[in-house]
Amino acid sequence: MRIGYDAKRLFCNNRGLGNYSRDLLRILNEFYPENQYDLFTPKIKIDVEINPMNTQVIQPNGIYKFLPSSFWRSVGIKSDIKRLGEDIFHGLSQELPIGIEKLPIKKVITFHDAIFIRYPELYPSTYRKLFSIKNMQSCRIADRIIAISEQSRQDSIEFFKADPNKVEVIYQGCNNIFRYKASSQNKEQVKRKYNLPSDYLLFVGAIEPRKNIASILRAIYQEKIDIPLIIVGRCTDYTQELMKLAEQLKISTRIYFLHHVETNDLPAIYQLAQLLIYPSIFEGFGIPILEALCSETPVITSIGGCFEETGGEFSIYVHPESADEIATAIQKVLTDSLLQKEMKAKGLIHAENFKDDKIAEKVMDLYKRI
Repeated sequence: MRIGYDAKRLFCNNRGLGNYSRDLLRILNEFYPENQYDLFTPKIKIDVEINPMNTQVIQPNGIYKFLPSSFWRSVGIKSDIKRLGEDIFHGLSQELPIGIEKLPIKKVITFHDAIFIRYPELYPSTYRKLFSIKNMQSCRIADRIIAISEQSRQDSIEFFKADPNKVEVIYQGCNNIFRYKASSQNKEQVKRKYNLPSDYLLFVGAIEPRKNIASILRAIYQEKIDIPLIIVGRCTDYTQELMKLAEQLKISTRIYFLHHVETNDLPAIYQLAQLLIYPSIFEGFGIPILEALCSETPVITSIGGCFEETGGEFSIYVHPESADEIATAIQKVLTDSLLQKEMKAKGLIHAENFKDDKIAEKVMDLYKRI
């Protein structure tokens, strides 16, 4: 088969949709190298290793080089799809080009979430309106929709009127580097590089209100938890709010922000942590949860939504806005070594459900069926 991908996020996003796209390309290439994979992107901001034997990058040419990149991605891309003779076109970020339904190919989208609908205050109104129109159209014309969780499946149906018969849940995975134990030497190097304390609590993800990091700070204050909290994520306006809150609570000496962490250093950072705290209000999947489970790091996360799908039976679930519940859960894990061992061992077993071979087989089976 010849399969084309909307690969903008693959080449332009460091986490989230970018990680999903890169991981999917990697595992399909590993398990099904006989196919041709064409990656359509208007720009390249991230160096991605590709297999030149069966993968190529397609960018705007001709007049489209001089027009806004969004115009080629939304409209002009169709001529390249037709020229290359794609059997399937897969929109990796729940979008499809305008008018692609007129081409004699099959169409797939991956539906991640409807966060911009649930939390409109986090997004500009123009973005919400445009992305809503794109999502509604893509869900209508796609032959199949891959939802990354049952929560995402329900959102595609509820908010974008997707046909339930077209939507299949195929969980995403995470970068394979999290499935390998870091050496003692590597851990020591990472510890020195980022000036990490001997013991610490960990949060990884976007530093924004929806992630609810403020509740972690209040939990640390209320329970007088002495272990530092390491917050890994890009610096944002919300970072300043958190710093002010930490000062007000007089816990600023226990809160560390790491804004420029290399991906290859993350496994050691997870494995050195006492536990991951991820009290997000809403997610489509929650990749840091899976990264932690693969790293044998105990997880405390939010009750409901997709979190229990990703976290499994042996993570601890709390109401995300309850500092009391978060504080109690932290102390429960920190003071019970047997519980820590069980969470690590059984969390790792649950993470097996998201291994590369299983995901690749399910995606390729979907491609073949259509």
